Amino acid sequence: MIDKNKAFVIAQFSDCHLFADKKSKHLGANVWQNLISVLTDIAQRDNIDCAVFTGDLTQDHTELSYQHFVEAIKRAQFTLPVYFLAGNHDDQQLLAKHLTAPTLQTNKTINSNFWQIQLLDSKSDTPAGVVSQASLQTLPQRINKNKFQLLMMHHHPVNIGYYIDKHGLINQHEFWQALTQLNAESMNIKAIACGHVHRAVKLAKNNIDIYTCPATSVQFGETKEKAGSIMPSYRLFFLESCGAIRSDIISP
Repeated sequence: MIDKNKAFVIAQFSDCHLFADKKSKHLGANVWQNLISVLTDIAQRDNIDCAVFTGDLTQDHTELSYQHFVEAIKRAQFTLPVYFLAGNHDDQQLLAKHLTAPTLQTNKTINSNFWQIQLLDSKSDTPAGVVSQASLQTLPQRINKNKFQLLMMHHHPVNIGYYIDKHGLINQHEFWQALTQLNAESMNIKAIACGHVHRAVKLAKNNIDIYTCPATSVQFGETKEKAGSIMPSYRLFFLESCGAIRSDIISP
């Protein structure tokens, strides 16, 4: 018998920073092998309902790196749907060209019995992020007020406390004004999950939890030139039927 109250489980993986050459390294890490390790671990777990990639597919901006990403997803032989959104390194046209059904899911709202997951585009013309006014204005139309909401995006919407903050969300004030207004209208936004920072952090603002995702490629250190760790990691979310969230960091 299917338990309708079972937690909805999401595997969030992010920032794989692939190269055209699968042997290339980013800050000492073989990013291709790290991605394969993470995807293999996700595929072997039977409790995950979907996976979401939160951006920065490529490091060298080559078309071949996009092809490698799709190859890695196919190699994992997922029985679960895989969704994606763009990071600051990514090209929207190449994502649309290569990340296609049935290997990748292109819709930006995910539904479960009790939750909706909204994938928000924060890519701009610079490494920093912007959630456009148009996206904020249309977000209420995507939301089912009878379900709890998890927003997922690439850029972090609050400062983390190190150099990556100069490439964070530019329009933080506008973004948080919109979310505060949505929750005042009973939109039930419980949490935000993002990539970009290459670290696992949990913060909160305006009664909304904020989770950042460790990278599959490399974890950032205190300076841009030095890695904190070359161990790949990803984040699991357990979205409970009561609106609670549990989260674990997995390092295969």
